[in-house]
Amino acid sequence: MARQLIKSGQISENRKARFSYTIDDTIEAGLALTGAEVKSIRYGLVTIIDGFVQRRGDDLCLAGVEIQKLPTAVRYVNFNERRPRQLLLHRSQINRMIGKLQEKGATIVPLKLYFNHRGRIKVLLGIGYGKNKVDKRETIKRREWDKNKARILKGK
Repeated sequence: MARQLIKSGQISENRKARFSYTIDDTIEAGLALTGAEVKSIRYGLVTIIDGFVQRRGDDLCLAGVEIQKLPTAVRYVNFNERRPRQLLLHRSQINRMIGKLQEKGATIVPLKLYFNHRGRIKVLLGIGYGKNKVDKRETIKRREWDKNKARILKGK
């Protein structure tokens, strides 16, 4: 199966995160990747749905993100698909994110993985708080009402 090579723009989006969490703040971060991982990402072999940010000493790592190995990458024997990848942020940004992580119920989830204007792989992180069942139902109701409203206005 031939895959399309992605050269610019959005690679992957975590739509489930905006449904499961109330996102308060977003921040753009770089990722420390190996060459084989960058190649796999360029072919779209990445899943960020289960991703989250965890603290490792003084740094932050993106864990739970799966970058699949390219079938043609034979020489990369020790390719770990789910290894934690270090986030590249300024020290003040890291300290702010660690402070947010220490709040009760706060979590940091990846919202988008994309190429910036310089061709670098970036991840958009959202600082969110988990929604309960009632909040999720309200989100669904609001989404359905917006669809119906657009349909009614389109008919007039």
